[in-house]
Amino acid sequence: MDPLTEAQKMLVPEMTDLLKKRYQILQTIGMEQPIGRRTLSELAGITEREARKETDLLRGQQLIEAKSAGMVISAQGELVLESLKEFMREVSGLSDLEKQLKAILGISRVLIVPQDSDEIPAVKTTIGKEAARLLETRFAHSKKIAVTGGSTMAAISKELASDRNDPALQFIAARGGLGEDVLHQANTIASAFAAQTGGSVKTLYLPDHLSAEAFEMMMREPVIMEMMDLYSKVDVVVHGIGNAEEIALQRKSSTEEVERIRSGGAISEAFGYYFDNEGNIVYRIRTAGIQLEQVKNASYILAVAGGHSKAKAILSYCKVASPQTVLVTDEGAAREIIEQIQNLEEY
Repeated sequence: MDPLTEAQKMLVPEMTDLLKKRYQILQTIGMEQPIGRRTLSELAGITEREARKETDLLRGQQLIEAKSAGMVISAQGELVLESLKEFMREVSGLSDLEKQLKAILGISRVLIVPQDSDEIPAVKTTIGKEAARLLETRFAHSKKIAVTGGSTMAAISKELASDRNDPALQFIAARGGLGEDVLHQANTIASAFAAQTGGSVKTLYLPDHLSAEAFEMMMREPVIMEMMDLYSKVDVVVHGIGNAEEIALQRKSSTEEVERIRSGGAISEAFGYYFDNEGNIVYRIRTAGIQLEQVKNASYILAVAGGHSKAKAILSYCKVASPQTVLVTDEGAAREIIEQIQNLEEY
Protein backbone atom coordinates (compact mmCIF):
# COMPACT_ATOMS: atom_id res chain seq x y z
CA MET A 1 0.00 0.00 0.00
CA ASP A 2 1.40 3.43 -0.94
CA PRO A 3 2.29 5.89 1.90
CA LEU A 4 -0.56 8.30 1.06
CA THR A 5 -3.20 5.57 1.19
CA GLU A 6 -1.71 4.19 4.40
CA ALA A 7 -1.79 7.67 5.98
CA GLN A 8 -5.41 8.21 4.92
CA LYS A 9 -6.37 4.81 6.33
CA MET A 10 -4.75 5.65 9.67
CA LEU A 11 -6.24 9.14 9.89
CA VAL A 12 -9.75 8.31 8.69
CA PRO A 13 -10.19 4.50 9.10
CA GLU A 14 -13.97 4.76 8.80
CA MET A 15 -13.59 6.11 5.26
CA THR A 16 -11.85 2.90 4.14
CA ASP A 17 -14.52 0.73 5.77
CA LEU A 18 -17.30 2.71 4.08
CA LEU A 19 -15.54 2.54 0.72
CA LYS A 20 -15.12 -1.22 1.07
CA LYS A 21 -18.80 -1.67 1.97
CA ARG A 22 -20.08 0.41 -0.95
CA TYR A 23 -17.67 -1.22 -3.38
CA GLN A 24 -18.85 -4.67 -2.27
CA ILE A 25 -22.49 -3.64 -2.66
CA LEU A 26 -21.85 -2.27 -6.15
CA GLN A 27 -19.85 -5.37 -7.04
CA THR A 28 -22.60 -7.69 -5.79
CA ILE A 29 -25.21 -5.85 -7.84
CA GLY A 30 -22.95 -6.16 -10.88
CA MET A 31 -22.55 -9.91 -10.41
CA GLU A 32 -26.16 -10.78 -9.49
CA GLN A 33 -28.13 -8.26 -11.58
CA PRO A 34 -31.03 -7.83 -11.73
CA ILE A 35 -31.25 -8.06 -7.95
CA GLY A 36 -33.72 -6.97 -5.27
CA ARG A 37 -32.86 -5.29 -1.97
CA ARG A 38 -33.67 -8.34 0.14
CA THR A 39 -31.34 -10.60 -1.83
CA LEU A 40 -28.68 -7.88 -1.86
CA SER A 41 -28.84 -7.51 1.92
CA GLU A 42 -28.40 -11.27 2.36
CA LEU A 43 -25.46 -11.52 -0.04
CA ALA A 44 -23.71 -8.36 1.17
CA GLY A 45 -24.29 -9.16 4.86
CA ILE A 46 -26.16 -5.93 5.63
CA THR A 47 -29.65 -5.09 6.85
CA GLU A 48 -32.44 -4.26 4.41
CA ARG A 49 -32.48 -0.75 5.83
CA GLU A 50 -28.78 -0.36 5.03
CA ALA A 51 -29.34 -1.82 1.58
CA ARG A 52 -32.09 0.75 0.91
CA LYS A 53 -29.93 3.64 2.13
CA GLU A 54 -26.82 2.62 0.18
CA THR A 55 -28.62 1.75 -3.04
CA ASP A 56 -30.49 5.07 -2.96
CA LEU A 57 -27.11 6.78 -2.76
CA LEU A 58 -25.65 4.66 -5.58
CA ARG A 59 -28.69 5.38 -7.74
CA GLY A 60 -28.33 9.11 -7.00
CA GLN A 61 -24.74 8.89 -8.23
CA GLN A 62 -26.02 7.14 -11.39
CA LEU A 63 -23.95 4.04 -10.59
CA ILE A 64 -26.98 1.74 -10.59
CA GLU A 65 -30.43 1.77 -12.17
CA ALA A 66 -33.74 0.46 -10.85
CA LYS A 67 -35.56 -1.84 -13.26
CA SER A 68 -38.83 -3.72 -12.82
CA ALA A 69 -36.86 -6.98 -12.40
CA GLY A 70 -34.44 -5.45 -9.88
CA MET A 71 -31.37 -3.25 -9.62
CA VAL A 72 -28.70 -3.31 -12.33
CA ILE A 73 -25.33 -1.65 -12.59
CA SER A 74 -24.91 1.25 -15.02
CA ALA A 75 -22.06 1.80 -17.46
CA GLN A 76 -20.71 4.44 -15.06
CA GLY A 77 -20.89 1.89 -12.24
CA GLU A 78 -18.91 -0.63 -14.28
CA LEU A 79 -16.27 2.03 -14.89
CA VAL A 80 -16.04 2.84 -11.17
CA LEU A 81 -15.65 -0.86 -10.29
CA GLU A 82 -12.84 -1.29 -12.81
CA SER A 83 -11.09 1.95 -11.80
CA LEU A 84 -11.07 1.02 -8.11
CA LYS A 85 -10.27 -2.67 -8.56
CA GLU A 86 -6.54 -2.56 -7.84
CA PHE A 87 -6.93 -0.01 -5.06
CA MET A 88 -9.57 -2.15 -3.35
CA ARG A 89 -7.32 -5.19 -3.62
CA GLU A 90 -4.72 -3.24 -1.64
CA VAL A 91 -6.98 -1.88 1.08
CA SER A 92 -8.84 -5.17 1.52
CA GLY A 93 -5.59 -7.09 1.95
CA LEU A 94 -6.01 -9.32 -1.11
CA SER A 95 -2.63 -8.34 -2.55
CA ASP A 96 -0.88 -9.37 0.67
CA LEU A 97 -2.97 -12.54 0.80
CA GLU A 98 -1.85 -13.41 -2.75
CA LYS A 99 1.82 -13.10 -1.78
CA GLN A 100 1.24 -15.19 1.34
CA LEU A 101 -0.51 -17.95 -0.60
CA LYS A 102 2.09 -17.95 -3.35
CA ALA A 103 4.79 -18.66 -0.78
CA ILE A 104 2.71 -21.36 0.94
CA LEU A 105 1.75 -23.15 -2.27
CA GLY A 106 5.14 -22.81 -3.98
CA ILE A 107 3.73 -21.78 -7.35
CA SER A 108 4.37 -18.95 -9.80
CA ARG A 109 1.44 -16.69 -8.95
CA VAL A 110 -1.87 -16.52 -7.09
CA LEU A 111 -4.70 -14.21 -8.17
CA ILE A 112 -7.61 -13.82 -5.74
CA VAL A 113 -11.01 -12.33 -6.59
CA PRO A 114 -13.16 -10.87 -3.79
CA GLN A 115 -15.86 -12.84 -1.93
CA ASP A 116 -16.74 -16.55 -1.90
CA SER A 117 -18.26 -18.45 -4.84
CA ASP A 118 -19.78 -20.98 -2.42
CA GLU A 119 -21.88 -18.16 -0.94
CA ILE A 120 -22.32 -16.08 -4.10
CA PRO A 121 -22.30 -18.36 -7.17
CA ALA A 122 -21.86 -15.36 -9.49
CA VAL A 123 -18.30 -14.95 -8.11
CA LYS A 124 -17.44 -17.89 -10.39
CA THR A 125 -18.07 -15.54 -13.32
CA THR A 126 -15.49 -13.12 -11.91
CA ILE A 127 -13.02 -16.00 -11.51
CA GLY A 128 -13.68 -16.95 -15.14
CA LYS A 129 -13.16 -13.37 -16.28
CA GLU A 130 -9.80 -13.01 -14.49
CA ALA A 131 -8.63 -16.41 -15.75
CA ALA A 132 -9.66 -15.46 -19.30
CA ARG A 133 -7.63 -12.23 -19.15
CA LEU A 134 -4.56 -14.16 -17.94
CA LEU A 135 -4.98 -16.78 -20.66
CA GLU A 136 -5.31 -14.13 -23.36
CA THR A 137 -1.89 -12.75 -22.44
CA ARG A 138 -0.39 -16.10 -23.56
CA PHE A 139 -2.03 -16.25 -26.99
CA ALA A 140 0.67 -14.30 -28.81
CA HIS A 141 3.30 -16.98 -28.19
CA SER A 142 1.41 -20.04 -26.92
CA LYS A 143 -0.72 -21.69 -29.60
CA LYS A 144 -1.40 -25.20 -28.30
CA ILE A 145 -3.66 -25.11 -25.27
CA ALA A 146 -5.05 -28.15 -23.44
CA VAL A 147 -8.36 -27.62 -21.64
CA THR A 148 -10.15 -29.84 -19.10
CA GLY A 149 -13.88 -29.85 -18.39
CA GLY A 150 -15.99 -28.52 -15.53
CA SER A 151 -18.22 -25.57 -14.69
CA THR A 152 -15.27 -23.27 -13.92
CA MET A 153 -13.75 -23.97 -17.34
CA ALA A 154 -17.13 -23.16 -18.88
CA ALA A 155 -17.07 -19.81 -17.05
CA ILE A 156 -13.68 -19.02 -18.62
CA SER A 157 -14.88 -19.84 -22.14
CA LYS A 158 -17.76 -17.34 -21.79
CA GLU A 159 -15.38 -14.54 -20.75
CA LEU A 160 -12.83 -14.85 -23.57
CA ALA A 161 -12.84 -11.84 -25.89
CA SER A 162 -14.95 -12.77 -28.91
CA ASP A 163 -13.45 -10.16 -31.25
CA ARG A 164 -10.25 -12.19 -31.65
CA ASN A 165 -9.63 -14.22 -34.79
CA ASP A 166 -6.49 -16.31 -34.51
CA PRO A 167 -6.60 -19.50 -36.61
CA ALA A 168 -3.19 -20.48 -35.23
CA LEU A 169 -4.68 -21.13 -31.80
CA GLN A 170 -5.45 -24.80 -31.18
CA PHE A 171 -7.53 -25.89 -28.19
CA ILE A 172 -7.14 -29.53 -27.25
CA ALA A 173 -9.60 -31.45 -25.09
CA ALA A 174 -7.45 -32.77 -22.25
CA ARG A 175 -9.76 -35.72 -21.61
CA GLY A 176 -12.55 -37.76 -23.08
CA GLY A 177 -15.81 -37.84 -21.22
CA LEU A 178 -18.65 -39.77 -22.77
CA GLY A 179 -21.36 -40.21 -20.18
CA GLU A 180 -20.65 -36.96 -18.29
CA ASP A 181 -22.70 -33.76 -18.38
CA VAL A 182 -22.19 -32.78 -22.02
CA LEU A 183 -22.08 -29.03 -21.35
CA HIS A 184 -19.13 -29.47 -18.99
CA GLN A 185 -17.13 -32.05 -20.94
CA ALA A 186 -13.62 -31.10 -22.04
CA ASN A 187 -14.66 -31.55 -25.69
CA THR A 188 -17.48 -29.01 -25.31
CA ILE A 189 -15.32 -26.53 -23.39
CA ALA A 190 -12.43 -26.76 -25.87
CA SER A 191 -14.88 -26.16 -28.73
CA ALA A 192 -16.25 -23.08 -26.91
CA PHE A 193 -12.71 -21.71 -26.43
CA ALA A 194 -12.05 -22.16 -30.16
CA ALA A 195 -15.35 -20.54 -31.17
CA GLN A 196 -14.62 -17.47 -29.03
CA THR A 197 -11.10 -16.95 -30.38
CA GLY A 198 -11.29 -18.09 -33.98
CA GLY A 199 -9.00 -21.03 -33.25
CA SER A 200 -9.32 -24.73 -34.06
CA VAL A 201 -10.19 -27.62 -31.77
CA LYS A 202 -9.02 -31.21 -31.27
CA THR A 203 -11.53 -33.38 -29.45
CA LEU A 204 -11.26 -36.78 -27.78
CA TYR A 205 -14.49 -38.77 -27.85
CA LEU A 206 -13.67 -41.63 -25.53
CA PRO A 207 -15.11 -42.78 -22.19
CA ASP A 208 -13.29 -41.53 -19.11
CA HIS A 209 -13.30 -45.04 -17.65
CA LEU A 210 -11.65 -47.88 -19.60
CA SER A 211 -10.88 -51.44 -18.59
CA ALA A 212 -7.22 -52.50 -18.59
CA GLU A 213 -7.71 -54.39 -21.85
CA ALA A 214 -9.59 -51.57 -23.56
CA PHE A 215 -7.02 -49.03 -22.35
CA GLU A 216 -4.12 -51.01 -23.81
CA MET A 217 -5.97 -51.47 -27.08
CA MET A 218 -7.00 -47.82 -27.37
CA MET A 219 -3.48 -46.57 -26.70
CA ARG A 220 -2.36 -48.39 -29.85
CA GLU A 221 -4.97 -46.70 -32.03
CA PRO A 222 -3.39 -44.14 -34.44
CA VAL A 223 -5.86 -41.38 -33.52
CA ILE A 224 -5.12 -41.83 -29.79
CA MET A 225 -1.38 -42.00 -30.40
CA GLU A 226 -1.69 -38.72 -32.31
CA MET A 227 -3.52 -37.10 -29.39
CA MET A 228 -1.00 -38.37 -26.85
CA ASP A 229 1.79 -36.94 -28.97
CA LEU A 230 -0.09 -33.64 -29.13
CA TYR A 231 -0.42 -33.54 -25.34
CA SER A 232 3.36 -33.69 -25.09
CA LYS A 233 3.61 -30.53 -27.21
CA VAL A 234 1.06 -28.28 -25.49
CA ASP A 235 2.26 -24.83 -24.41
CA VAL A 236 -0.51 -24.14 -21.90
CA VAL A 237 -2.76 -26.31 -19.73
CA VAL A 238 -5.97 -24.84 -18.26
CA HIS A 239 -7.65 -26.97 -15.60
CA GLY A 240 -9.85 -27.08 -12.54
CA ILE A 241 -9.24 -28.70 -9.16
CA GLY A 242 -11.97 -30.93 -7.75
CA ASN A 243 -12.88 -32.40 -4.39
CA ALA A 244 -11.95 -36.08 -4.72
CA GLU A 245 -15.09 -37.82 -3.51
CA GLU A 246 -17.40 -35.31 -5.18
CA ILE A 247 -15.69 -35.90 -8.54
CA ALA A 248 -15.77 -39.67 -8.08
CA LEU A 249 -19.52 -39.56 -7.50
CA GLN A 250 -20.06 -37.24 -10.46
CA ARG A 251 -18.23 -39.75 -12.63
CA LYS A 252 -20.51 -42.49 -11.34
CA SER A 253 -17.46 -44.43 -10.21
CA SER A 254 -18.04 -47.96 -8.98
CA THR A 255 -18.49 -48.70 -5.28
CA GLU A 256 -15.03 -50.30 -5.25
CA GLU A 257 -13.43 -47.20 -6.80
CA VAL A 258 -15.13 -44.83 -4.37
CA GLU A 259 -14.04 -46.98 -1.43
CA ARG A 260 -10.47 -47.06 -2.70
CA ILE A 261 -10.50 -43.27 -3.07
CA ARG A 262 -11.90 -42.85 0.45
CA SER A 263 -9.59 -45.37 2.10
CA GLY A 264 -6.59 -43.82 0.37
CA GLY A 265 -7.41 -40.46 1.95
CA ALA A 266 -7.89 -38.73 -1.39
CA ILE A 267 -8.63 -35.01 -1.05
CA SER A 268 -8.27 -33.55 -4.54
CA GLU A 269 -8.66 -34.58 -8.17
CA ALA A 270 -7.17 -33.28 -11.41
CA PHE A 271 -6.65 -34.96 -14.81
CA GLY A 272 -8.13 -38.23 -13.52
CA TYR A 273 -5.59 -38.45 -10.65
CA TYR A 274 -6.69 -38.49 -7.01
CA PHE A 275 -4.28 -36.96 -4.49
CA ASP A 276 -4.05 -37.16 -0.70
CA ASN A 277 -3.09 -34.38 1.74
CA GLU A 278 0.57 -34.65 0.79
CA GLY A 279 0.00 -34.71 -2.95
CA ASN A 280 0.58 -38.46 -3.27
CA ILE A 281 -1.39 -40.23 -6.00
CA VAL A 282 -3.76 -42.66 -4.27
CA TYR A 283 -5.77 -43.60 -7.34
CA ARG A 284 -6.01 -42.79 -11.04
CA ILE A 285 -8.59 -43.68 -13.62
CA ARG A 286 -7.50 -45.22 -16.90
CA THR A 287 -7.98 -42.46 -19.43
CA ALA A 288 -6.51 -41.63 -22.81
CA GLY A 289 -6.37 -37.95 -21.81
CA ILE A 290 -3.38 -35.84 -20.86
CA GLN A 291 -1.05 -37.44 -18.32
CA LEU A 292 0.46 -35.69 -15.29
CA GLU A 293 4.00 -35.80 -16.67
CA GLN A 294 2.76 -34.11 -19.87
CA VAL A 295 1.06 -31.39 -17.84
CA LYS A 296 4.34 -30.64 -16.09
CA ASN A 297 6.07 -30.16 -19.44
CA ALA A 298 3.82 -27.21 -20.35
CA SER A 299 5.43 -23.79 -20.00
CA TYR A 300 2.33 -22.28 -18.38
CA ILE A 301 -0.30 -24.00 -16.24
CA LEU A 302 -3.46 -22.14 -15.26
CA ALA A 303 -5.33 -23.77 -12.35
CA VAL A 304 -8.75 -22.40 -11.47
CA ALA A 305 -10.84 -23.24 -8.38
CA GLY A 306 -12.88 -21.22 -5.90
CA GLY A 307 -15.10 -21.42 -2.83
CA HIS A 308 -14.12 -22.20 0.77
CA SER A 309 -15.13 -25.83 0.17
CA LYS A 310 -12.22 -26.17 -2.29
CA ALA A 311 -9.53 -25.07 0.20
CA LYS A 312 -8.38 -28.57 1.16
CA ALA A 313 -8.39 -29.70 -2.46
CA ILE A 314 -6.29 -26.71 -3.55
CA LEU A 315 -3.79 -27.35 -0.75
CA SER A 316 -3.62 -31.03 -1.67
CA TYR A 317 -3.14 -30.53 -5.42
CA CYS A 318 -0.60 -27.73 -5.02
CA LYS A 319 1.68 -30.18 -3.19
CA VAL A 320 2.27 -31.77 -6.60
CA ALA A 321 1.67 -28.71 -8.82
CA SER A 322 4.53 -27.53 -11.02
CA PRO A 323 6.28 -24.25 -10.14
CA GLN A 324 4.98 -22.67 -13.38
CA THR A 325 1.40 -22.99 -12.11
CA VAL A 326 -0.76 -19.87 -11.74
CA LEU A 327 -3.81 -20.23 -9.47
CA VAL A 328 -6.95 -18.13 -9.87
CA THR A 329 -9.20 -18.49 -6.84
CA ASP A 330 -11.51 -16.45 -4.62
CA GLU A 331 -11.30 -14.87 -1.19
CA GLY A 332 -13.36 -17.64 0.40
CA ALA A 333 -10.92 -20.36 -0.62
CA ALA A 334 -7.86 -18.22 0.11
CA ARG A 335 -8.83 -17.31 3.68
CA GLU A 336 -9.88 -20.89 4.42
CA ILE A 337 -6.46 -22.14 3.23
CA ILE A 338 -4.69 -19.65 5.51
CA GLU A 339 -6.89 -20.70 8.44
CA GLN A 340 -6.13 -24.38 7.84
CA ILE A 341 -2.40 -23.70 7.66
CA GLN A 342 -2.54 -21.71 10.91
CA ASN A 343 -4.51 -24.48 12.63
CA LEU A 344 -1.89 -27.03 11.54
CA GLU A 345 0.90 -24.84 12.87
CA GLU A 346 -0.86 -24.39 16.21
CA TYR A 347 -1.51 -28.12 16.42
